[in-house]
Amino acid sequence: MRIDRAGWPFITGPLGPAAVLAAAGARTGRRWARVAAWPFLALSAYMLLFFRDPERPCDRVEPPADVVLSPADGMVMVAGEPQEGVAPEPAPPGGWQQVSVFLSVVDVHVNRSPYRGEVVESSYRKGSFLAAYRAESAHRNERSELWLRDGDRTVVFRQLVGVLARRIVTRTGVGQRLATGERFGLMKFGSRMDVFLPAECEITVRKGQRVRGGDTVIARWPAAG
Repeated sequence: MRIDRAGWPFITGPLGPAAVLAAAGARTGRRWARVAAWPFLALSAYMLLFFRDPERPCDRVEPPADVVLSPADGMVMVAGEPQEGVAPEPAPPGGWQQVSVFLSVVDVHVNRSPYRGEVVESSYRKGSFLAAYRAESAHRNERSELWLRDGDRTVVFRQLVGVLARRIVTRTGVGQRLATGERFGLMKFGSRMDVFLPAECEITVRKGQRVRGGDTVIARWPAAG
């Protein structure tokens, strides 16, 4: 399975102490040293799982022009009207619908573009590290926000880190074009993705539903004409 390049320092880091302890145990015959190596091996195995980057249908077949795909694996927290939160209002200015996906520490954390188009705005803001499932995390936590435009269609999406996450990776910027479902970054450990869609879009997921990034259709644009 493909592993995101950001994960290799986390995967290989614990292997050093594991090797030292295992070698010490073999040399001295001390069982405790060999046993102490196992947590480091388990941590490395978990990091391998966390930074996995599986193929999805959008990698093989271009999605239809009217679909918006989930940008991440996880559980839908919000589907419809933008969530109410402590001022300032977390949604961008204007009339939007919102789909938010919460990523647990065992979900795939590679993020994919929910729609196609050119990145016309990009911003990053440092902040707090509240649990990503809390409503106020939308406007207090560290986040990266992208505005994507394709003709007269605009989608806004955000990467928000949670209580365990400490870094957002965004591998795109203003002027670049993204395809629907294309990888554009990741968030390290428990996190959340917000997608804001115009009122004319039909939301096709519900709160509490499990979704897969680059696979689950979360909304559709109205038919042309």
